[in-house]
Order: sequence, then structure tokens, then C-alpha cells
Amino acid sequence: MRSPKLAALELKRFGRGRLPRAALVAILLLPLLYGALYLWSFWDPYGRLEKLPVALVNEDRGATADGKKLAAGDELTKNLRESKVFDWHEVSDAEAREGVENGTYYLSLTMPGDFSERIASSSGDAPETGALQVRTNDANNYIVGQISRTVFAEVRTAASTKSSRSFLDRIFIKFSDLHDATEKAAKGADELKNGTAKAKKGSKDLSDGLTDAKKGSGELAGGLRKLDSGAADLETGARQVASGTQVLADKVNGVAADVRPYLKDNGKRIGDSARLVSDFSQGMRNSLDLVVKSGPTLRSGAHVAADELAAIHKEECVDKPLPDTKLCPKVERAKVASADVAKVADDLAVLAEDGNGDLKKLDAQLKDLQSKADALAKRAPNLDSDLAYAVGKINELNAGAHKVATGADTLHTGLSTAKSGSTELDSGVGRLKKGAGELDSGLYKLAGGSTELATGLNDGVDKIPDYDKDARDHRTEVMADPVKLASQSLHKAPNYGTGFAPYFIPLSLWVGAMVAYMLIQPLNRRALAAGASAWRIALAGWLPVAAIGVLQVAALMSVLHWAPGLGLEMARPAGTVAFLLLVTCCFAAIIQWLNARFGAAGRILVLALLMLQLTSAGGTYPVQTSPGFFNAIHPFLPMTYVVEGLRRLITGGGLEPVWHGCAVLAAFTAGALALTAVSARRKQVWSLDRLHPELSL
Repeated sequence: MRSPKLAALELKRFGRGRLPRAALVAILLLPLLYGALYLWSFWDPYGRLEKLPVALVNEDRGATADGKKLAAGDELTKNLRESKVFDWHEVSDAEAREGVENGTYYLSLTMPGDFSERIASSSGDAPETGALQVRTNDANNYIVGQISRTVFAEVRTAASTKSSRSFLDRIFIKFSDLHDATEKAAKGADELKNGTAKAKKGSKDLSDGLTDAKKGSGELAGGLRKLDSGAADLETGARQVASGTQVLADKVNGVAADVRPYLKDNGKRIGDSARLVSDFSQGMRNSLDLVVKSGPTLRSGAHVAADELAAIHKEECVDKPLPDTKLCPKVERAKVASADVAKVADDLAVLAEDGNGDLKKLDAQLKDLQSKADALAKRAPNLDSDLAYAVGKINELNAGAHKVATGADTLHTGLSTAKSGSTELDSGVGRLKKGAGELDSGLYKLAGGSTELATGLNDGVDKIPDYDKDARDHRTEVMADPVKLASQSLHKAPNYGTGFAPYFIPLSLWVGAMVAYMLIQPLNRRALAAGASAWRIALAGWLPVAAIGVLQVAALMSVLHWAPGLGLEMARPAGTVAFLLLVTCCFAAIIQWLNARFGAAGRILVLALLMLQLTSAGGTYPVQTSPGFFNAIHPFLPMTYVVEGLRRLITGGGLEPVWHGCAVLAAFTAGALALTAVSARRKQVWSLDRLHPELSL
């Protein structure tokens, strides 16, 4: 009898009564208890976190930052309630502590009283760290504590980002303030540079003007020295003439009675004396002519120098807000001295202009004296006859000589004063010229420094950022959260259940095959007794369970895909079902061999092998996180390849693990069937152990 017929006869046994039929239905539905129920319970736990009761304690007192009211605790409370991450209950700190302790709340989140103050301090001079207090109790549920750490890490990041935005916004505002202040300083430096350039030009003009003034004052002093020397000679000569005429007059008047004989005997001598007086009078007239010609010129030069010094003093020491305190007193003294010289020059000019006619009178008197002296010289030989006339003329000559001596004395005194003032003026102008040179040199350095300052500040303005509100907000947002996690999940599982389906589905199929071989004989006894081929016996025991496995796969995947509350979506549905058919055939072959080879002990080995596969397949955590033993057996167990293949078929991705898994599962199936055939051949030989087994289940 062929293997399919033997398999059909094995299945027909379940149709002979209600209990066998019920047992068959139970076998078919048993994978649902493991697969569907497990996945249903784990399908989307993160999507129902809003049902977890947690305590929220808001003790924040609020704060004020930059004149604005900050209530970070109230804002965070509002955001948490709107997020619906948990079932939030606002309670006091004592109630939260007690609730977490007795299990009323899974955890508590507390915002302390100074929460806003600490966040506000981030924009002040002494920033502090704000602290959110989370209280958990692993005695209530360990997983909730793990979930809360993930959730509150996001809450902390959001609160920290908000605090950083406030701090960074103030920094960018300070940058703008610094830019504006530097821009003002740059404008001031430009004005300083322009003002310094003007001052430099003024100092150059001052230096040039003082050079001209020094030249003029030197010429004035030289001219006045010449005039003073001439006036001294004039005064000396005038006094000598006055003395001589006085002596002459005294003698003439004193000895008038005795003069005639004397004149008669001394006519020639008297003529010579008269010619001497005439020559002297001519010399004095020439000196007066020099005064008349030089006086206006000296006055003009003195006034030009005085005006220039007065203008320099006003420009450099009066009009400027910050005059040179060392140079100004010297300029003022020079200005006063030049004014005095100008006055003396005025007097000399007035004297030269002869406004009152003194010089003209003196000149006329000298001319008259000269004329009379000439006349006397001419008449000297006739003096005896003209004695009376001569005596009168001598007295007139004496009076005129005294007047000339007085005028010459006045002129000499004035010129001496002018000479002294011009000397002081020349010295003062020389000191001013030196100071103007130093001022010009200092202003040259100041002009260079102010230019460098203006250039540096203008360059600095361009380097200091100036952000408007939009740019400041953008940069604040970037720097407050500079690293964005550009998460891209390849072939993302939509929920928790989809992620665990590759783990629970093979578990349910293994259990289904394991229970099936509790009711179905792994080796057909009739075929063993009839001495059928070992391969035929192995296939006859494997085909019924494989057929049941096909029905189990169909029932399980139908429920997982269409049942309410589940809805498993597969990237490759046909491939998933085909792969699971291979899986259930492989599991059936392995379990058949363990039962056929080890009998009742084989059932224990089936359970043990299931545990080893569940712990080493990497269905929950990556196998690399498990101890070394599980990493060592991981490549040698079939469920490892089932889990990896189902992940690619359900969520998507490359099919290399699927084809690799198919090859491994086919090898396990063929190998298990071959071992079962070996066991069938051995079972055809009866022994006392088979007749009286040591263990029976």
C-alpha cells in the first residue's frame, strides 16, 4: 500500500466518533491559541499608553524673564495632556508618592517650584539647569518604567530646547546690539578722522602762518633796531645842538655889550659855527624823513603779525573744545606782545603821519634853523653891523634847538619800547612756530591712528553679525536643536504585533505539529507489521501531520489577516504562505523523527528543542545580546532561519534570507525524513524493550 493511502487511513480514524473529530478540530485550531492570541495581546501596546494612569505634579511658581511672564510648568502640563501619551492625573506630591507606592499610578512626573525660574535663568547671567522629577516603581511593572524613560527623554529634550532658544535668542540680540554700537563707534571714528584731517590742515596753515609771522617779526625787530639806533643818534645830536645853542645864547646875551668887538675879530669863526648848525639841521631832517617813510610800513607789518597771532589764538585755543593747554599760554603772550608792538608801531606811524604837525613843525624848525644858520654864515663877516639881528636869531636858534632835543628824546623812548616789544614778539613767534611744528607732527600721528581706528571699526562692523527677527529666530531654532535625527526606517513594521509575528507564528506551528503527533502515530503500525518499505512508512507517518499543518497555516493566517483588532499586512502574502507551508512540513518531519526515534522521551525532547529555538532564534532581542551559548547554537536550529525569512516576507526587504531559509528547511525536512526512515527500519525488528517500554506517555 502506498504512503498517501496509509496517510488517508490514519486520518480516517478521526472520523469514527465525536471525540476524534473534536480532537482533529482542536489540533487544527491549536496554533491560533499561540499565534493569534499571543499576537492579539501584543498587537499595539504603545498605541494604548493613554490608558495607563500616571500622576502629574505641577508645583511650578512661574517666573519673569525679560519683562515677560513665564509659566513653563503650566505650558508643559497643557502639552502633556494634549499629547495623550498617558492618562494624566494632576495630584499633589504626597498623593503622587503614595499612588506610585501602592500601584494606583504606574509613575509620577513632578515639576518643582523653581522650574520656570531655572529655565528663565538660561537667558540671564547665571544660568541653571531645570529639573523634572520622575518617580517609578518596578514592582508595579518593569516595562512601564522602560517606556516612561523613553517618553520623558523626549519631554526633557523639548523643555531643554525651549530653554536653549531663550538663551540663544538673547545672545543673537546681543550680537545685534554689539553690531549697532560698533557701527556708531565706526561713524564716530570716521568723524574723528575727518576732524583730525581738518585739524591737520589747520595746523599746517598755522605752521606756515607762523613761519611768515616769524619772518615779519624778524624784519620788524631789525627795522626797529635801526630806527632806535638812528633815534639815539638823533637824540644825542639834538642835545648837543641844544647845549651848544644855549651856550651860544648865554654868551651872546651875557656879553652883548662886549660882543661887537669880538664879532668883529671872530667873524670867520662864527660863520664856520653857523655852517655846522646848518649841516646838523640837514642831517636831522634826513632822519625825520626816514621816520616818515618807515613808520607806515612798520605799522602794517606789526598789525599783520598781531592779527595773525590773534586769529591763531582764537582758532586753536578758544574755538576748539579741547585746546592744547601747553601751547595756548605761549600763543596768548605772543598775541599780547604783538598787540603792544602794533600800538608802538601805531604811535610811530602817527608820529610819521604827523597828525598834529609835530614832525612838520620840527622839520620846519630845522629848515628854518638851517636857513638861519646859512644866513648867519653868509652874514658872519658882517656880524658887527648886524649884531642886534644876530643876537635875536641866536636866541631863536637856541629855543628851536631845545624843542628839537625834546622831540628827539620822545622819539627815542618810543622806539626803544617798540624795539623791546618786537624782540619779545620775535621770540614768542619763534616759540609758537616750534610748537606749531610739534602740533603738526602730533596731528599727523593722530590722523594716521584715527584712520586705522576708523578702518578697523568699519571692518569690524562687517564682521559682527546683525540679525533681524526672522534670521534670529531661524538661527536660534537651529542652535537650540542643532542635530535633527533624519530617521528613515526601511520596511517599517506598523505596530508591535507585526514586528513579533515572525516569532510567534513558527512557535504556534511547532506546537501544532507537536500536539498532532500526540494523537497521530509517527510510524504506521500496520505498515510496520506488514514489512513495508521504511521510506513509505516514514512518509505515511509524515503526510497526515503535514496536511494538518497546511490547514493550520490557512486558518492561522486567515485569522491574523482578517480578524478584527489584528489585520496583519504582509509585503509578500503568497510568498509568506508558501514559506509557512515549507516550515510546517519541516517542523512535522523533525517532530516525527524525535517521536519515532525516542518514543515517549521524544516528546520531552520536542519541548526542550522548542525552548532552545525560542531562546536562540533572536525573535525578540538580537541574538548578539544573548549569552555565548545561545549565539553558538543559533546557526544550527531551523527556527533561526524561519524568523529571518518571515521578517523579509512580512515587512519587506531582500529575499536572500528567504531563499537561504528555504534551502536549510528543505535540508532539515529531508534529513529528518531520512532519519525517520532509519528509525522505521529499526522498528520492524521487535525486542523486549518495545514490548515492555520503560516509559510510556
